[in-house]
Amino acid sequence: MVLGKFTKEMIVNKICCIGAGYVGGPTMAVIAKNNPNIKITIVDINQKRIADWNDKDLSKLPIYEPGLSQIVEKIRDKNLFFSTEIDKAINESEMIFISVNTPTKTYGKGKGMAADLKYVELCARKIAEVAKTDKIVVEKSTLPVRTAEAIKSILHNTGNGINFHILSNPEFLAEGTAINDLLNPDRVLIGGESETAIESLANIYASWVPQEKILRTNLWSSELSKLTANAFLAQRVSSINSISELCEHTEANVNEVAKAIGMDSRIGPKFLKASVGFGGSCFQKDILNLVYIARSYNLNEVADYWEQVIIMNDHQKRRFSDRLIKTLYNTVSGKKIAFLGWAFKKDTNDTRESAAIYVADHLLNEQAKISVYDPKVAEEKILNDLNYLNTRTEEENENGVSYLSSPYEATKDAHAIAIMTEWDEFKDYDWEQIYSQMKKPAFIFDGRNILDKNKMNTIGFEYYSIGQ
Repeated sequence: MVLGKFTKEMIVNKICCIGAGYVGGPTMAVIAKNNPNIKITIVDINQKRIADWNDKDLSKLPIYEPGLSQIVEKIRDKNLFFSTEIDKAINESEMIFISVNTPTKTYGKGKGMAADLKYVELCARKIAEVAKTDKIVVEKSTLPVRTAEAIKSILHNTGNGINFHILSNPEFLAEGTAINDLLNPDRVLIGGESETAIESLANIYASWVPQEKILRTNLWSSELSKLTANAFLAQRVSSINSISELCEHTEANVNEVAKAIGMDSRIGPKFLKASVGFGGSCFQKDILNLVYIARSYNLNEVADYWEQVIIMNDHQKRRFSDRLIKTLYNTVSGKKIAFLGWAFKKDTNDTRESAAIYVADHLLNEQAKISVYDPKVAEEKILNDLNYLNTRTEEENENGVSYLSSPYEATKDAHAIAIMTEWDEFKDYDWEQIYSQMKKPAFIFDGRNILDKNKMNTIGFEYYSIGQ
């Protein structure tokens, strides 16, 4: 086993991506679109997910991202393939992307903080077991610093004389705009030890990304850059949310404050939208990883600093549900609360760490009856999200939550509406009709500040927003 430079430059004709999820699917689709000479096979042990990727009905793709289905339609079965034949795809490829889930641990040492790397390790062991020729192995999953070392150790001990080289190529995608982020990236980051391996991957991206946007670093800088980028973005959200609470106790308007500070070129306007709190698969997980790493080196002040970003986000979600309960005369028992939105943000069907899950969980503890409408999230997913918390029995969740396929049905006879996702369509509803069929007084708790307060008050709603 040699971990130095390859003896000859590796030509990449075939790529295998292990993991057909939110990162692997869109990323490989865009790479395949821009590299028609490379055959790309995305593999997964989840047979239903692969079947959905191969379904002729593009509305059944397991991932919803604007622009994704159009790309898949053009290149699927040409140079982009979806398969459960993992061994075959690994063996045939020169480059393998590891793009599997790395959730926060729910057990043992590091529980609630560290990333669970069991799926990554299983991938490395599978590659070591199957590979018969030299491979470039690319970390694409969001991973804690020094994961490459663990992968390298597993591959190094195969004893079969095959050359492997590990690269870190973190994704910087925002769900809802992932395709545009891939087609027009701010930067592509490639970390590694072998210049030859780095350039093999850089050449693939260079088919559509300008060279000045392709950054080459060492492995550790690449891995840490991903965690740090998400931590900085999440920090901005928690910062403006902390100010939103101050605004509610004064006569300030958080939207006006955000606009004023965002016009400062040193600060900029992005990620200054006050809300019920951030969600998604990366922000919380990556910050918890930073905290765990810092504590493992006894850097307690560093850990405390970043942990506060999470504490503020949890506080914002609890504050939202507490305000709803208090406004509804300190009880929601038996009252119908309509949730508009369950996804963690608009233009995605991803619900991981969505604020809606935790607000719903809190209200269910208070015996509320929750009805949910989301244009892209299925009933099964909503119940799975609540069941995952293990707060109550599955039967209790089923009795407490109902899914409606129409926003007008979801809000009928509701005591209050909680807007949990900033879907554009919510702005265009017939709010006079919704008001007419709700219990009175009719309350709206706008967790995304997307509706016109004056218009809602004119209709007759008791309207509450964040930071106003």
